[in-house]
Amino acid sequence: MWHEVGINNLGYRYLGNQHFQIAVAVFSDNVKAHPESSNCYDSLGEAHMEAGNRDKAIANYQRSLELDPSNDNAKLMIKKLRKVGGN
Repeated sequence: MWHEVGINNLGYRYLGNQHFQIAVAVFSDNVKAHPESSNCYDSLGEAHMEAGNRDKAIANYQRSLELDPSNDNAKLMIKKLRKVGGN
């Protein structure tokens, strides 16, 4: 099994190349392998956001925030996504 950081780096390579669905799959696998990692959920939230999956992005950012209440990025992204969606 790959280390959390290695999988995350791979996901960000796909995300950076705008292969959003592959990035979502990679980050989803990372969440399954590391279900208590706030960072994994934060990255999956970002991938869903970039893929246009607003509700899934919010859900993953919320889970990230539950695991790490000090995650300011998750707070900001939830606020941003809710504003865009009108919620």
